[in-house]
Amino acid sequence: MVNLGETFPNFLAKTTVGDIMFHEWLKDSWGILFSHPADFTPVCTTELARVVQLQPEFVKRNVKVIALSCDSVESHQKWCNDIKVYAGCSGDVFPYPIIADENRELATELQMIDPDEKDAQGIPLTARAVFIVDPNKKMRLSILYPATTGRNFDEIVRVVDSLQLCDKHKVATPVDWKPGQDVMVQPSVPDTEVKKLFPSLTVVALPSGKGYIRKTPQP
Repeated sequence: MVNLGETFPNFLAKTTVGDIMFHEWLKDSWGILFSHPADFTPVCTTELARVVQLQPEFVKRNVKVIALSCDSVESHQKWCNDIKVYAGCSGDVFPYPIIADENRELATELQMIDPDEKDAQGIPLTARAVFIVDPNKKMRLSILYPATTGRNFDEIVRVVDSLQLCDKHKVATPVDWKPGQDVMVQPSVPDTEVKKLFPSLTVVALPSGKGYIRKTPQP
């Protein structure tokens, strides 16, 4: 299993755009790898369609997305037509690749297997994993959903915004934060520097008397 901050595996995979080496395909972009139990299934189709709709948002953020499902490339290519129709997309080219993982090799390596969901042969299916990888090929986020629960990809876009903002500035994003809202100054910034870096700082008064909640407008 890959932990946060560790280098994400540079795997070789068959995809709908040909064979890729993950790091070479990613280049200097952020990456989102998200996995699915099977082609031509209802929840998976809604998820991939939502990512088609969000593709312009990912491009703006220098993010490449790649899906994985435990079926063949040929099956994926046929499925793409359904996904595009469900997404209301009229383009001829599907906007991101889908990995074929028929033997569950990559799903097993990345621990994406859902033991409670099995195919007709009794083989466990891939769970709904999400991995966010930064341009240095470090894993920055990992979420694992069961096969029955569809994901919220608006939340995944929000997480990318938070990661990119906090990498650039010494801030952290509070609960339910949305772009444009106030952020928190990271605890590692000493009080002697905080006013210089964040002149519009507000310190929240608390019963403990500790001034650890330091808010500032989003840089």
